[in-house]
Amino acid sequence: MTSLQDTTEPGDAASTDTANAAAEQAPETQTFADLGLADTVLKAVKDLGYETPSAIQAATIPTLLEGRDVVGLAQTGTGKTAAFALPILSRLDTSQKKPQALVLAPTRELALQVCEAFESYAAHLRGVHVLPVYGGQAYGVQLSALRRGVHVVVGTPGRIMDHLEKGTLDLSELKYLVLDEADEMLRMGFAEDVETILADTPSNKQVALFSATMPAQIRRISQKYLNDPEEITVKSKTTTSSNTTQRYLVVSYPQKVDALTRILEVENFEAMIVFVRTKSETETLAEKLRARGYTAAAISGDVAQAQRERTVNQLKSGRLDILVATDVAARGLDVDRISHVVNYDLPIDTESYVHRIGRTGRAGRTGDAISFVTPRERRMLTSIEKATRQPLTQMRLPTADDVNATRLSRFDDQITAALGQTEGIDRFRDIIGHYVSHHDVPEADVAAALAVVAQGDEPLLLDPNQDRSESFTERRDRPERGDREHRFGGGSRFGGDDRPERRQRPSSGPMATYRIAVGRRQRVEPRQIVGALANEGGLSREDFGMIDIRPDFSLVELPANLSEDKLAKLAETRISGKLIELRPDRGAPGKRPRTDAPRGGDRGGFRDRNDDRGGDRRGGFRDDRPERKPRY
Repeated sequence: MTSLQDTTEPGDAASTDTANAAAEQAPETQTFADLGLADTVLKAVKDLGYETPSAIQAATIPTLLEGRDVVGLAQTGTGKTAAFALPILSRLDTSQKKPQALVLAPTRELALQVCEAFESYAAHLRGVHVLPVYGGQAYGVQLSALRRGVHVVVGTPGRIMDHLEKGTLDLSELKYLVLDEADEMLRMGFAEDVETILADTPSNKQVALFSATMPAQIRRISQKYLNDPEEITVKSKTTTSSNTTQRYLVVSYPQKVDALTRILEVENFEAMIVFVRTKSETETLAEKLRARGYTAAAISGDVAQAQRERTVNQLKSGRLDILVATDVAARGLDVDRISHVVNYDLPIDTESYVHRIGRTGRAGRTGDAISFVTPRERRMLTSIEKATRQPLTQMRLPTADDVNATRLSRFDDQITAALGQTEGIDRFRDIIGHYVSHHDVPEADVAAALAVVAQGDEPLLLDPNQDRSESFTERRDRPERGDREHRFGGGSRFGGDDRPERRQRPSSGPMATYRIAVGRRQRVEPRQIVGALANEGGLSREDFGMIDIRPDFSLVELPANLSEDKLAKLAETRISGKLIELRPDRGAPGKRPRTDAPRGGDRGGFRDRNDDRGGDRRGGFRDDRPERKPRY
């Protein structure tokens, strides 16, 4: 059971007991609406599908909303980002243009994740600007965003120090400062920078320090720079069944549906739960699985109890094989025939992971748990392995040959089963004999022709050449370029430019511009648009021209000769759970933004070429000094 200790005096037993009881009950009895958050923030949390706070969130959010400093001791993956982001956004003054909140993170990857979380939680707050500041990104992008005004800055200590020394970052109006994974920052040698930032920012700011451990140096920083902080310790009970085999697959977001389909083809499963993060995604994914011929249904917190019971009974009886669910909807679900759990989206904390995979491997049975991990989620994977003390085995995406071998094996089994039906075999033997005698065709050819008739429009075997396309080979094991470059380097609300991406043009044929009803507000990226349209409309990568992502919509160049049926099918595509409503762009012709800028790199600013570590190094706009060693 999750526990919480605060820093009450030894004699104040009643306070300690109350705090512990609140923490233990929080995940089951509290909702985010009970924590005192602003309505606009609550609406964003609800849209994301989060229903109950984790232990660290339930204990920390009310304390921060009261204005107290906090020292939070909790492992990575327990939901700390929401624990400090939600109260900060609830108290933000959007009329003030100078930074009000600063979050220090040890690595650029974590800084980007925190920025993305702030952006999601601020979806209904008008005019909120969040800026990631880290090494390897052009200073020009950061400087222009700072000049326009930002409310929240998330950065690595070295690059924050660079800006402070150059006078390009004004923290004189700072109200909130967060040290995320403080022990990791000190381990990487940022102790001096962190203390300098703490000392040079307003003394009346509110400070939240989060760390997995409490070494002496962090204890000293806490005592020196925090004002009577409340210490909150969360210990997670994270044990997984030894009967469950745990694997993971590195896959980009657009690949997930195809990857899940191939896993369903090759895995010998009886029944399966597929976990997604949000309510809207449950029905979207269930629809796609049903379109591929699987018996799938969705349940979420919005599903009525009577319907939930019918769905669970169908799963128990074998009339339903796949259940797409959120964490809350699957709580208490006990169905013995569930042989597989798939984490289509990784959970937000390690405890949720344990609850999820506990749905399989029950009653002495063996079970399988497969987690889809995008390249940016490797940190969460590491946290899960640390918390559960069990390594996850990496699996490869099943190839077309793997799928074909499975299909042929099942086809053999069907033939063997049919041969056992003596009466039916005798009847059809006479029919085939009659055909052979009248048409002079070998019996083997007749059998092959009957197999073609039986299979219908769906080919029995996949084309192995499909695995040579980029969607299943080049992108399978390499990092997603779009993760950072499109979201944070260009066309994002975090300070990038607005130039569209120019994709490979088709070798022949005219192009037409279409408008789709998703844009930056839905946090879409070019790779998501290409993946969704290609998957639903049978398009190839060569069918895409320019992709221009605007705030509320996007423009996509597609072949002008698309059939009405294909256009109608594309119009029903969903991206991030939203219907795209594809239609021809009727806007007045005008000057298009430039599209000849280099892809992926930095545009219009100096580039820090040296810093390939997670953090930054101090110095000027280009730092050639050797890496600093830890000072402790």
